[in-house]
Amino acid sequence: MEEVCEGKDFSFPKQEEKILSFWSEIKAFETQLSRTESLPEYVFYDGPPFATGLPHYGHILAGTIKDIVTRYQTTTGHHVTRRFGWDCHGLPVENEIDRKLGIKRRDEVLKMGIDKYNDECRSIVTRYVEEWEKVITRTGRWIDFKNDYKTMDLKFMESVWWVFSQLWDKGLVYKGFKVMPYSTGCKTVLSNFEAGQNFKDVPDPEIMVAFPVVGDPDNAAFVAWTTTPWTLPSNLALCVNPNFDYVKVRSKYTGKVYVIAECLLSSIPVEKPKSSDSKTSSSKTKGAKTEKPMDSYELLQKFKGSELVNKKYEPLFNYFEEFADAAFRVVADNYVTSDRGTGIVHCAPAFGEDDYRVCIENTIINKGENLVVAVDDDGCFTDRITDFSGRYVKDADKDIIEAVKGKGRLVKTGSFMHSYPFCWRSDTPLLYRAVPSWFVRVEKLKDQLLENNSQTYWVPDYVKDKRFHNWLENARDWAISRSRFWGTPLPVWTSVDGEEIVVIDSVAKLEKLSGAKVVDLHRHKIDHITIPSSRGPEFGVLRRVDDVFDCWFESGSMPYAYIHYPFENEEFFAKNFPGHFVAEGLDQTRGWFYTLMVLSTALFGKPAFRNLVCNGLVLAEDGKKMSKKLKNYPSPMDVINDYGADALRLYLINSPVVRAETLRFKKDGVYNVVKDVFLPWYNAYRFLVQNAKRLEVEGFAPFSPVSPTAQQKSSNVLDQWITSATRSLVHFVRQEMDAYRLYTVVPYLLKFLDDLTNVYVRFNRKRLKGRTGEDDCRIALSTLYNVLLTACKVMSSFTPFFTEVLYQNMRKVSVNSEESIHYCSFPLEEGEVLPNHLVDELS
Repeated sequence: MEEVCEGKDFSFPKQEEKILSFWSEIKAFETQLSRTESLPEYVFYDGPPFATGLPHYGHILAGTIKDIVTRYQTTTGHHVTRRFGWDCHGLPVENEIDRKLGIKRRDEVLKMGIDKYNDECRSIVTRYVEEWEKVITRTGRWIDFKNDYKTMDLKFMESVWWVFSQLWDKGLVYKGFKVMPYSTGCKTVLSNFEAGQNFKDVPDPEIMVAFPVVGDPDNAAFVAWTTTPWTLPSNLALCVNPNFDYVKVRSKYTGKVYVIAECLLSSIPVEKPKSSDSKTSSSKTKGAKTEKPMDSYELLQKFKGSELVNKKYEPLFNYFEEFADAAFRVVADNYVTSDRGTGIVHCAPAFGEDDYRVCIENTIINKGENLVVAVDDDGCFTDRITDFSGRYVKDADKDIIEAVKGKGRLVKTGSFMHSYPFCWRSDTPLLYRAVPSWFVRVEKLKDQLLENNSQTYWVPDYVKDKRFHNWLENARDWAISRSRFWGTPLPVWTSVDGEEIVVIDSVAKLEKLSGAKVVDLHRHKIDHITIPSSRGPEFGVLRRVDDVFDCWFESGSMPYAYIHYPFENEEFFAKNFPGHFVAEGLDQTRGWFYTLMVLSTALFGKPAFRNLVCNGLVLAEDGKKMSKKLKNYPSPMDVINDYGADALRLYLINSPVVRAETLRFKKDGVYNVVKDVFLPWYNAYRFLVQNAKRLEVEGFAPFSPVSPTAQQKSSNVLDQWITSATRSLVHFVRQEMDAYRLYTVVPYLLKFLDDLTNVYVRFNRKRLKGRTGEDDCRIALSTLYNVLLTACKVMSSFTPFFTEVLYQNMRKVSVNSEESIHYCSFPLEEGEVLPNHLVDELS
């Protein structure tokens, strides 16, 4: 072994860069993959990030978890293919191009040409690939960038088509409506995630409106509350809470009779007739207590909300008269709350998710059939709303309130400040609007989804049992289409009359039916392709629907599409599905984890994965979200250049963030890992090297460790103790890694290193320095050598650089050692026998 410098002179970052060069020189990753090729497969799914920005701590954290697990599985006798993936489609890419080209409206894209627009999108997708590879490689992660997969590749997109066609064949796809956040500025729907990116505090009107009860002996009126007056022209129902108590009250002053939730009676105004002598009235009331609503209203009747169901009321406007038989009646649902308003919610099914749901459930409208959306793509009223046709809905609020007042229906008006979502692209207020969409029938799969979830193993388990279980329990049908341009097009061709629908499951099928040659599946390459009607030429041709897939459908198809299944790799897939392991952040419980589970359940009746590690969010030191604008966090590369990637890896792994909790990132925390873990570890190693070299200096034969068997027969109690502690380390790390509990390893390692340096080395100095004789010295040095070597092999997945540095020097005194520590198997526990397939592989 070569001499080594003192700990204070040892540069962890520089040593890591030397190791990177060494790995590159010997093609370490490629060699490891080829050496393990005949071993059992361990399938790992790498969730595809967008390449439109640089990697941040969240990516490094998830990447470190993935790297540790896949390295460990390799050392325990598996072949682990690790391919990087890229999410290439969707709004993040389109947003960049819109900003670059100054595009504000959908029609501007059509005017420009979808071909030119998509070419622009394609041009930026791989812009940061080199930077990603540089950063990820520097963190020590071994993953194949050359053989990566991209969601924009033809093979990937073809498999996505196949997934959709399978769902269609199973009757799990339908076309309907979904109320979604809609950007009038961009003429497109946004996902709920996107809708949450740009909230602003804005004033909005709030009004109470009277809806006279048909046939009521007291001429009572339901009082409904709304903050969106523009939705009133589309009212089709009123909703109460079935469990609330409601009261019918008469004003002592005006004689008006209202129905309202009892607990919210105080919210309606105290109505008094106008006095002819305001001064007299004022003098009489001066100094008097403010009158409460209960004092000014006479209680006529009290009933449960459930008793109001199906009572008819007089519509506010006559724009939807044809719905009168089924609509304009009371329904009940628990979504009605008592924290604000009147306990009666006005329902316009085209403009509220709950409104739409309760109207479907109560047959006010039929699912996907007779819904009328009286607001166009620009956010303006259609011709149906004759009094306000062509008006932008938000601008029409005041006039609608005046119209309500003119009808004698306005009970109360005011305004309030609240947080409202704006489009993060156009900065226009979002409207919740029913849009036609293609859906997957997730509700039909709910029981099977819950059963499949129970078959998976999560760390931490509460995310699976609570957060994810609850999300599945309340799962709704999934809108999988978007009216966008840069994405995988829906493979649906329809006739003009809508009577004929053809779903394409492959490039070959499209070529066969259309006679066209297909080399790219993006919109501008296939939208012109038509399919002759099977009913004859008089029925014309079938054309593709305009929509593209939600990019979550693409990433959820990843287990099939990244290997071009079922067009290739059928045997591999059959043997290795579900995959063994996935790892991403907590937000993916409603994202990738969910779409993976839905599609695998729908396709195969199985979960998509067996084991999952879910990490939390990395925040800035001040507890705020990391922000480039605020510059409230150090750049990852700066931290790595100061303290090394291994220190950053251990800092992240030894934190609450691996248990799906938040981590306030502190650069000092990374330094403390160097101080508390690596320096003691290095000093123990340096002490070994110094005393091994001393033997030669003093004229003895060069140090060569005695065999582990001979060393373990040492009668020295400290040798026996540290050997036992090392066996415990091997057992513990293996036990915890098999259970995917990465966060327990570092505390145990710290205790082990403390025992090694402050007990074994400290109380063994005389033996290690040769003061008790050469033979005893060699036994002590051999014990220390084998302990350090074993610890390095145990920890190589966690700290791939540092363990390689130590191993490369220590292997010089070992016979038949591996070229890299990452070719070594995980140490065996006492009494454990190496499996035959590993014996063959290593022989």
